[in-house]
Amino acid sequence: MIRAIVLNPSDNVATLIDRGGEADMSVDLRGEKKGSVSLRQEVPFGHKVALSDMAPGVEVIKYGKVIGETTAEIQTGEHVHVHNVDSKRGRGDKLN
Repeated sequence: MIRAIVLNPSDNVATLIDRGGEADMSVDLRGEKKGSVSLRQEVPFGHKVALSDMAPGVEVIKYGKVIGETTAEIQTGEHVHVHNVDSKRGRGDKLN
């Protein structure tokens, strides 16, 4: 089983910390949330995986901060990255 870290209880994504994972692999959550999530697709090392289903327009929360907004429906266990999130970090946007 590979691991992913959740750094804040309000996070809705976890970051893979061991190695990349393939579809149907179980990911063990560490940090501020416990349990596991099953990957729906390949997720590279260091990338994010959804911890819950998210509709388009939902804030993506990592480190307890909004880092982006979903641009497509994302299901639990899916890869969360530039293909389905509009980043809000480093653009000068005012965030909470």
